[in-house]
Amino acid sequence: MKNHIINQHITLLEALSRINTLAPEPLVLFVVDDENRMVGTLTDGDSRRALIAGASVNDVAAKVMHCNFNYMRADDINNVLEIRRQREMKMKLVPILDKERHIVDIINLEKFKTRLPIDAVLMAGGKGERLRPLTEKTPKPLLPVGDKAIIDHNVDRLISYGVQHLSVTVNYLKEQIEEHYLEPRNGVQVKTVREPKFLGTIGSVKFVESFFNDTVLVMNSDLFTNIDYEDFFLHFQRHDAEMSVAAIPYNVSIPYGILDLEGRNIKGLLEKPQYNHYANAGIYLIKRKALDEIPNDTFFNATDLVEKLIAEGKAVIRYPLNGTWIDIGNPQEYQKAKDLVKHIGK
Repeated sequence: MKNHIINQHITLLEALSRINTLAPEPLVLFVVDDENRMVGTLTDGDSRRALIAGASVNDVAAKVMHCNFNYMRADDINNVLEIRRQREMKMKLVPILDKERHIVDIINLEKFKTRLPIDAVLMAGGKGERLRPLTEKTPKPLLPVGDKAIIDHNVDRLISYGVQHLSVTVNYLKEQIEEHYLEPRNGVQVKTVREPKFLGTIGSVKFVESFFNDTVLVMNSDLFTNIDYEDFFLHFQRHDAEMSVAAIPYNVSIPYGILDLEGRNIKGLLEKPQYNHYANAGIYLIKRKALDEIPNDTFFNATDLVEKLIAEGKAVIRYPLNGTWIDIGNPQEYQKAKDLVKHIGK
């Protein structure tokens, strides 16, 4: 953030020198006064136009800066709709200002799609037995798909949506995954959380020490998907649900005439019917307080949480996932993911 902020008294030559160091970041400087309040912006284009119009390289930034600038208020930092609006306006860098117009943060919409106010937990403790012998010495989440591990496709996609708090629960061959995430990934430190025993598809969430947001995304780490996490979150927020289950369309076609029976009596005939269903995709958005429903130190699946919340009268909704989704559970699906990796949307 500091690289993009200059004082209004520095010269245009100094500003151009600073701009020259920013690449590949957007070539934008935010100008502040002596009280560190934002007063303008200065771009590479602004500088060139000023020089063509007769400005001197010794003129101060305040003389050539753009005073009618775009920004977001600090109160809107978690407003995903406002961030989307900024993106639709083709903004690259958006300063976040407090009430005194101090820059408290900068959102880079060239590098990140948005900034979702969620925590994410990826389940990576399974043995991957159906993929043996590949998983005898390597945990399934670390098997390569293209140029990186299965789990990293999911981690990197979450980071691209501005998710800054990620945890990975580990068990089988846990040391390998822990070593894999010793260093930050794309500027985000992924935390690993040990599961003391196999606790199902969501039981290990209880071992995450702390959450920073009121919404938590929980997902299987061995999925290969291009789900739109922003749309998923906005759908969840719009319906004020306790839990949302990402679901993939699953169609069943029966190539025969099906009898509609009442006992032995035929009431009608359905000719080659088609049934449309939605299957659980293994990706969930959950209100943080709902995680209290998960029992401690007990084998507990995400589907158990769904049923428990429904029994309590809580709103549990479906989010239709209309994109790529592969559950890498067997050699055929693994090969399918490797074939698709070059074409999946980023």
